[in-house]
Amino acid sequence: MKRFIKSFVTISALSSLVVAPIFLSAGQADAETKIGTDASYVGAGVGVGVTNGGQTGDAATFGGNLTGRLKLGDTPFSARGHVLWSDQTTAIIPQVSADVGIAKNTNAFLGVGYSFVEANGKPTPLGNKDGVAVTAGVESEVSKNFLLYSNATLGIDAYKNSSASALSIQSGIGVRFK
Repeated sequence: MKRFIKSFVTISALSSLVVAPIFLSAGQADAETKIGTDASYVGAGVGVGVTNGGQTGDAATFGGNLTGRLKLGDTPFSARGHVLWSDQTTAIIPQVSADVGIAKNTNAFLGVGYSFVEANGKPTPLGNKDGVAVTAGVESEVSKNFLLYSNATLGIDAYKNSSASALSIQSGIGVRFK
């Protein structure tokens, strides 16, 4: 499990190093530039499991994702929901996140919640059983009503008959509703 947590942290750090210069190179911000985004949105994209639990039925799985964010007032917190699916079943992950503005219209976030697998033992991009889920990601408004998002989710003890953790990468496009 330590190896998976270390991998999760490494992937998150490397993702930040790759993404941050893109957003920060836009030039010097003036005093009116808004750092971060307060957008509430729903989105869809891909979800890719990158780990294997070591047992039959634990293979890394490619699938899709639906995601949503509801900004909680003027606080730095949001309620989030993710649905990750494969060709066999779905994982539903309600979460609460802390959001930090890192550039114009761009947030980094860290969330915690619980993954509910609809059919335990069947693979999703985040393992094949219920468990605690921790997410780190970034979201950015690319126009008035559209956002791009990407995140990595670590499912702790997410495989049936194994103590292995699962790591999944999600990415997609969202539509602002608030």
